[in-house]
Amino acid sequence: MKLFVVYIILSLCVCILHAQSKSVIISTTLGDIKIMLYDDTPKHRDSFLKLAAEDHYDGTLFYRVVKNFVIQGGSSDSKYASPGKHIGYGSSELTIDSEFRENRFHKKGAICAPRQPEDINHFLMSDISQFYIVLGRVYTEAELDLLEKATNTPIMIDLKKKFYLPQKAKLDKLKTEDPHGFNQLLREIKDKIAFEYTLSNRLKFTPEQRKVYTTVGGLPELDADYTVFGEVVSGFNVVEKIAALETDKNNRPYTDVKLVVRVL
Repeated sequence: MKLFVVYIILSLCVCILHAQSKSVIISTTLGDIKIMLYDDTPKHRDSFLKLAAEDHYDGTLFYRVVKNFVIQGGSSDSKYASPGKHIGYGSSELTIDSEFRENRFHKKGAICAPRQPEDINHFLMSDISQFYIVLGRVYTEAELDLLEKATNTPIMIDLKKKFYLPQKAKLDKLKTEDPHGFNQLLREIKDKIAFEYTLSNRLKFTPEQRKVYTTVGGLPELDADYTVFGEVVSGFNVVEKIAALETDKNNRPYTDVKLVVRVL
């Protein structure tokens, strides 16, 4: 019985520690930002916590600040960077698989992982050696509709070129000589296009996304391109202070904002 009680106590302690390990404080020269890391993006959560425990982020800067867009920090290049120096991704090769989740999107306050461009990063691997916090803006329903259309229309055009154009000559012939065969082939083509379209990286905002983007705001155009792995739970006033800083042509604040990451 005593062993059972000890086991229960130890299990509870492990669960508590596990839960506490998902809360993180980002202390900056302008104040503290508390963030929560999501359980359903475990690779990003665990990698971020590991780097935080190793003091990887400590002494780095919020080196990229774009008003109504994001504040970005954590790059190893930013440690001890002289004033005016352009800061990039650093020397780290700490990339991990993306973890896109429909319920995790770029709402205001989201914590996300940047990445290198697709032309050199075909699998959209995240660079967990740094992170960004979303500000964005509030969108209208009509603007969200336009974003969907801007993404999805080129996908549909490419699919029609892929499946319809090679069969166009045959369809033209069947249209006059065999109307039944024409309709059958056309249905087959449409079915193939519809199937491929469902598998494509099309953009379709959920009701939850639409509600948040039209009230709280964010950056819907980044959804499904960058992994969202946490969110700000307190200290957003500090995020806004950082976002309001004057910056140079590279979006680096003239006043350095150093950060230290502590796991609670």
